[in-house]
Amino acid sequence: MAAPDELFCWEGDWGLPSVSTDCLVVLAYAQFAGAPLKLKKMSNPWRSPSGLLPTLRTNQKENLTRPSDIIIHLRKQKYNADLDLSAKEGADSLAFISLLEEKLKPALIYTFWVEPKNYVDVTRRWYADHMPFPLNFFLPGQMQRGQLERLRLLRGDESLESGEELEKELYRDATECLNLLSQRLGSHKFFFGDTPSSLDAFVFGHLAPVLRSKLPNGKLQQHLKTLENLSSFCSNVLLLYFPRDGREGGGLKASSPPPPPEGGDFDHVPNKRRKQVLSALAALGAMLSYALLTGMVSIQQEALEEPPDPEPIGGEGEAGEEIH
Repeated sequence: MAAPDELFCWEGDWGLPSVSTDCLVVLAYAQFAGAPLKLKKMSNPWRSPSGLLPTLRTNQKENLTRPSDIIIHLRKQKYNADLDLSAKEGADSLAFISLLEEKLKPALIYTFWVEPKNYVDVTRRWYADHMPFPLNFFLPGQMQRGQLERLRLLRGDESLESGEELEKELYRDATECLNLLSQRLGSHKFFFGDTPSSLDAFVFGHLAPVLRSKLPNGKLQQHLKTLENLSSFCSNVLLLYFPRDGREGGGLKASSPPPPPEGGDFDHVPNKRRKQVLSALAALGAMLSYALLTGMVSIQQEALEEPPDPEPIGGEGEAGEEIH
C-alpha cells in the first residue's frame, strides 16, 4: 500500500485549524472528500519541502503549493468532493470560486496585510510570535511584500497605492460578493444541499479567518457578522469537520514535524535561501574584521576589578506578546 501524501500547512489559532486561507481551503476540501493525508502543521515555512505553505508532498515526491493544483491532484486520486454535483451546479461552483478570487480575495489581503493597525497588531504580531528566531525578524515583512505583489496582480494595477479610495473600492466589492454568497446559501446547510463541495471549502477558507480573528479595523468583519447564515455556515464546518478547534480531525492523519537536528532550522532552508543567509553572515563578519584591523573599532582592555555585590533580579521575564 502506497504511503499517504503529506500536507504541510500553517498551524492553527483563533479556534481554526490553520490561520492561512489557502491552508484552510485545502484542509476543508481534504476533510470533505475523505482524503487520507498525513498532516504536518508548523510555523516555519522553510521546513516544508518547497519552502512554502501549504505544500502537498505526493508519494511520487512532487510538491504542489497552489490550492487549485492540490485539489486537482486529490480528484485524480478519486477524492472528489464534487462528485454528486450536476453539470449546472458544477458551473455555478466554478463561477462563485472565480467571484471569490476576483472580489473577496483582494479585500482579505488588504484587511490582513495592508491596513496598518490590522497588520501591526494582528498579522505581523502573530507570525513574529510563532516563527522561530531569527526568521521572525524578516519573514513577516517578506511575506507582506509577497501579498502586496499578489494584490497588484489580482487588481491588474502595478502602481497600486493604499488609501481611503482603494479601501472603499475593495470593501465595496467584497461586500457585494458576501451578499451574493449569502443569497446563494440561503437556509441550506451547504451551498449545494446537505453535502459539502469544493465551493464550501473555498468559502470556509476565505471567511473563517475574518470571523475568528480579533481585528482592530473590522469593517469587513462587521458586515460578515450581519450575514447570519454565512457565520453559521463557518461554525457548522468547524463543528462537524474540525471539532477540536484547530487540531486535527478524523479524516487527516496528523503528525508533528520532527525536531530540528543540531544545525537548527537553517538546515531546512532551501539552498538558495541558505546561501543568502550564510552570505549575509559572512559579509557581516568581514566588515567587523575590517573595522578592527583599521582601527575604526577598538577593544579596550581594563584591569580586572572585583565584581560588585550582586543585585537581586527583578521578577520580569521574557514572554511572547499575546495576540489581542
